[in-house]
Amino acid sequence: MKQNNKPVIVAISGSLRSNSSNNTVIQLAAELLKEKAEVIIYNGLGQLPHFDDSKEPNEAVTAFRKILKESDGVLICSPEYAFGVPGSLKNALDWTVSSGELVYKPLALITAATGGDKAHAALLNTFTALSTNVTEDTSLLISYIRSKMNAEGMIIDTTTIVSIKNVTNALLELIKTVE
Repeated sequence: MKQNNKPVIVAISGSLRSNSSNNTVIQLAAELLKEKAEVIIYNGLGQLPHFDDSKEPNEAVTAFRKILKESDGVLICSPEYAFGVPGSLKNALDWTVSSGELVYKPLALITAATGGDKAHAALLNTFTALSTNVTEDTSLLISYIRSKMNAEGMIIDTTTIVSIKNVTNALLELIKTVE
């Protein structure tokens, strides 16, 4: 789905809060990618119905699946809630199990949370089950994300910014290998 010879990357925040640190990471990643990729930030997790594969998917699910299918890659940034994956993100991923939009899709996972290791591991397991193309280089855990931000909510920690840049560059390289 290249546009202007740039790969199209769908970026998804696992948090529904507009002022979440995960949305900040997504915005930073989109800024870092803007010269090299077309980034579509998907904000529809809250509109997806509860997963129920016994029913025909509604318009929100169909649109979500379409945007994933037509993308060249996916970037997900997730918080950790109660040592697990946010329900809205897991619900969205469940909608792709039988339809396969993420099968072999180049994917980058950033988990940004206070701890994050349990959600990160759970998401990596989910992406294995979904047969995504996620690698060690396209996977990043940012623990204590709030300590890496200033009072205005901007990421100011240089190491974190470089790590996010490395993951986005690795995603672009991964996309090139499947073209």
